[in-house]
Amino acid sequence: MTRRPFLMSGKTSGNDGETSVITKTRSRTERPPLYKVMLLNDDYTPMEFVVHVLERFFGLTHAQAFEIMLTVHKKGLAVVGVFSFEVAETKVAQVMDFARRHQHPLQCTMEKE
Repeated sequence: MTRRPFLMSGKTSGNDGETSVITKTRSRTERPPLYKVMLLNDDYTPMEFVVHVLERFFGLTHAQAFEIMLTVHKKGLAVVGVFSFEVAETKVAQVMDFARRHQHPLQCTMEKE
């Protein structure tokens, strides 16, 4: 077995003057789609309960939760946060389960941004 020395030019000795270039392609990872989590207004769920849900499941301060609750009350719905699919789905399930356990008809949905 004959070994050819590696030259810095990318050529090996006895290669008839041809050079080969190895390129490495990088694929860009696409960001996953995001989903808006929204609370819907109803005529039965107490405002204090909505504030509590926003603080507990979305980590909002009392003032932030109160503002969003008022938006839900006045406009019929409000976006509470934007998350990946799995996180949004979990938040919706947590809110719906919590509202059901406390016998409130509060609705929480998600939609692709």
